[in-house]
Amino acid sequence: MVIGLIGLGKMGRMLFSQMRERNHEVHAHDINEVVSDEVVAEGGCFYDSLEKLVQSLERPRALWLMLPAGTITEAVFQKLLILLDQEDVLMDGGNAHYKDSVRRAEEAAIAGIHYLDVGTSGGVEGARNGACMMIGGKKEVFFRMETLFRDLTVPSGYLYTGTAGSGHYLKMVHNGIEYGMMQAIGEGFNLLHHSPYDFELEQVAKVFNHGSVVRSWLMELTEKLLREDPGQEALAGVIPSSGEGKWTLEEALHLQVPIPVIAQSLMVRYASGDEEKYGEKIVASLRNAFGGHEVHKKDVK
Repeated sequence: MVIGLIGLGKMGRMLFSQMRERNHEVHAHDINEVVSDEVVAEGGCFYDSLEKLVQSLERPRALWLMLPAGTITEAVFQKLLILLDQEDVLMDGGNAHYKDSVRRAEEAAIAGIHYLDVGTSGGVEGARNGACMMIGGKKEVFFRMETLFRDLTVPSGYLYTGTAGSGHYLKMVHNGIEYGMMQAIGEGFNLLHHSPYDFELEQVAKVFNHGSVVRSWLMELTEKLLREDPGQEALAGVIPSSGEGKWTLEEALHLQVPIPVIAQSLMVRYASGDEEKYGEKIVASLRNAFGGHEVHKKDVK
């Protein structure tokens, strides 16, 4: 299959390699032209503009977006609406908000362009060696592209999820679950770290991953990172948030569905980046004001 791939960041670059390994012809574009030599070395074609990329593909075209959610994806999408022709297929494998995907599918349909939202999980390793994909859009268009999804995923690793937006909706909830699972692992190992026992935490993660109820790829990664840096001394403990946990919580609030674990895991991420700790200072001052409790003041040099 001939694919136009737009976006060669961490995920897109690995998807490109897997597409080529599966013998797909890949025409790629990225604003970072440094990767062009790598693309050509792996048998792909690189174009320095969207116009040249689109012109290089025979109709009906199949294009894959792998860009950050938000402004960048929207700008490229709007440009492609002008450049593409009827019956072309545009697949968005990034972490777009599902409501944006519903709207984009409607706008694409007006132009006669087919749009599939592809929730992609498995991280960089999955993008290179076999991902998990959740695909929303018209079923007949999904069937048209199914060979590509089969080639890019692990066995039983792709699912047609329904109408437009459903793929990115499912990926949003998936990421919310991921937030909660990682938070539970972090809390558990924090307790073990402070326990009265001298656990070798790398070995704990290893045994947890052999036959226990909590065995998982996340536990494999926990074993690996604890082997490399048992005390995690090199890290600041700030947990960035990609946005999908927030979207999951907003959807739960809209539907009035309780998701306390996911909500709390998101709050922990926000708290991790709060170096000012203004709220904590207010609470400490209040305890001192009404109860005379001790407050800890900064060292002034």
